[in-house]
Amino acid sequence: MATVPSVSNSITVRMELPARGNAVSMITTAVESSGGSVTGLDVTASGHERLRIDVTVAASSVAHGEEIVEKLRAIDGVSIGKVSDRTFLMHLGGKIEMSAKHPIRNRDDLSMIYTPGVARVCMAIAENPDDARRLTIKRNTVAVVTDGSAVLGLGNIGPKAALPVMEGKAALFKRFAGIDAWPLCLDTQDTDQIVEIVKAIAPGFAGINLEDISAPRCFEIEARLREALDIPVFHDDQHGTAIVVLASLINALRVIGKDIGRVRVVMSGAGAAGTAILKLLLAAGVEHAVVADIHGVIHPGRADVAADGAEALRWIAEHTNPEGITGTLKEAVRGADVFIGVSAPNVLDGEDVAAMAEDAVVFALANPDPEVDPAVARQTAAVVATGRSDFPNQINNVLVFPGVFRGLLDAQSRNVNTEMMLAAARALAASVQDDQLNANYIIPSVFHPDVAKTVAAAVREAAQATGSAPAHVPAGTVGITEGGDGVVPAL
Repeated sequence: MATVPSVSNSITVRMELPARGNAVSMITTAVESSGGSVTGLDVTASGHERLRIDVTVAASSVAHGEEIVEKLRAIDGVSIGKVSDRTFLMHLGGKIEMSAKHPIRNRDDLSMIYTPGVARVCMAIAENPDDARRLTIKRNTVAVVTDGSAVLGLGNIGPKAALPVMEGKAALFKRFAGIDAWPLCLDTQDTDQIVEIVKAIAPGFAGINLEDISAPRCFEIEARLREALDIPVFHDDQHGTAIVVLASLINALRVIGKDIGRVRVVMSGAGAAGTAILKLLLAAGVEHAVVADIHGVIHPGRADVAADGAEALRWIAEHTNPEGITGTLKEAVRGADVFIGVSAPNVLDGEDVAAMAEDAVVFALANPDPEVDPAVARQTAAVVATGRSDFPNQINNVLVFPGVFRGLLDAQSRNVNTEMMLAAARALAASVQDDQLNANYIIPSVFHPDVAKTVAAAVREAAQATGSAPAHVPAGTVGITEGGDGVVPAL
């Protein structure tokens, strides 16, 4: 698939050049002839003979950026100064920080925020541990936990290299839901150790967001932590993806006028995300699903499905494929209404999409290179979605996890269940109004102002309805009461 210039590969080049009338046009021509895109151009110094210009350029890759710089360098009279990678500049020193909610201006402030006043609060919590949720950061804090074993599409790069992603996740929690999230990158990939570490740090948090942990270990880690802890444990790579996919499918089916219980869905990928998507689709009413992996369609007769340690594959084989389809993904997708890919690039082509049912839906979510070129798929499919930001209908987990955790924390939920995830998906889908819905807009923008609030409200109601949270969450805190005139000491 052809790559296009992207802000994620943008650079700013400082250069000096002769102060002649065609100076700017020389720069833009050089960039555009190299396949780049000028997104900013600032004259930072000017004299009678020379100009200093900072030009910001979007490239398609690091190598492409270097090619553009060399093209600029070749312009007569140009000297190149500093070249800055804008993405790396944004990460310098990290992307998040801790800040105090109250100023420490004098001795009185110090005495209440720290010693000796803090001892009274400690003793209140010792007497009633539930008060930790109301008297500390616990009430609004999520741990973002990874072992670095499956980071983005980069693979097993380890905990240090995973930290920039976890920082970004924490920043998104704060930006979209006002949640304080802390990245915890664990220097172990031992399942038992990870479970014990998370159990040990859990008292300081109201929720656990597992992130970028490889399958099948992620299934066991999540299951054991959900069993052991009294706070919700949510693996975003599984369940966040599943919720956004379901919401997108609900709206795609609204566009084409098909019923979720009648469509035939073919999936590519049986890892963490694929399995979670499948389970949520089945819970939402999908009755005709087929899953394929690198070895072809998953069915009970496959030798590896019956092998020891293949419990996840066996579950898929037992709960899908009612028609008994065998063979390859390409064979399975013929006549299908919906294709959902969470696997590898270029496993399908235009002919495969054309062989699907009329008004087909294609979700090609492998990133950055999807299972089929979206531009090619759009030639015959009615609705196409990807995980990329340079095509319509980006299926992005940031649409879900901030609102899901906001709802869980507000409800003081002890866990997260299928009913909550279904509620989140339906709320996300409903945020696209009938007069907005079309083949190029089945899912809202990540910057839609109401998405997180809408999802949070649905999750909170589902948590209370399913008994996972108190029916009524008290507003006050121990030792103080809240009245119409503000917070006053309790008598």
